Amino acid sequence: MGGLFSSDTGVNMRSKEAVLVQNTVQDNEVVLFSKSHCPYCKTAKGIFNNMGVTAKVLELDKMEQGPVMQNVLEAMTKARTVPRVFIKGRCIGGCSELKSLLASGQLHQMLQS
Repeated sequence: MGGLFSSDTGVNMRSKEAVLVQNTVQDNEVVLFSKSHCPYCKTAKGIFNNMGVTAKVLELDKMEQGPVMQNVLEAMTKARTVPRVFIKGRCIGGCSELKSLLASGQLHQMLQS
């Protein structure tokens, strides 16, 4: 992310939206970039709720800058789908990856380490 623009997407990685995404990921242990109507996002939020983990949730469809933030997430993670789940600054993927980590016990380990 060193350059001004992501080479693949042409997204300005120094825009206010990119800075917001990057700061949110850095400043919170668990972050979900979500859409309020998405069933996969609801599942992901439910997993963390059931674990008693407070996740920072940004509902992209409720934010004026949400579409630009989704472009930033695509540039950062090479995926555009939601949810985009970050744990301790690292994108672990979406709902399927989250469920796999939960089933294997790795999610608990990631949150404890």
